[in-house]
Amino acid sequence: QKVTVAVLDHLEHLALVDFRDSEGVEQLQKAIQFADQLHEVNTDGVEPMDSVLEDRCVYLREDDVTEGNCTKELLKNAKEKVEEYFVAPPGNIPLPKLEERDSFLQ
Repeated sequence: QKVTVAVLDHLEHLALVDFRDSEGVEQLQKAIQFADQLHEVNTDGVEPMDSVLEDRCVYLREDDVTEGNCTKELLKNAKEKVEEYFVAPPGNIPLPKLEERDSFLQ
C-alpha cells in the first residue's frame, strides 16, 4: 500500500515529523506494512475485551516510594538536557499548509 500525499500530510501534522525525504517515507511504508499484518488475524466471534485481565479482580496498590534522590543517574540517560530537565521535541508547532510545502511524493 502506497502512502498518499494526503496521508503523509495528515501524519506530519499529527506526529510533527517531516517525511520530506525518501528514507522517511520508506520507514513509514515499512511500518504500515508491518501493522497491516493485523488484518490477517481472524477475529470472527471474538468479543472485544475491556481488559486483558478481565477474569481477575485488579486492586490498586499503595504507591510506596522505595528509592529516590537519583536525579543525576536518571539524567545520564538523556540525549539532551537543560539544567535538571530532559529536552523533548517541541510540540504543537503548526506546520505549513500542504500547498506551501515541498513534499517528496509530489
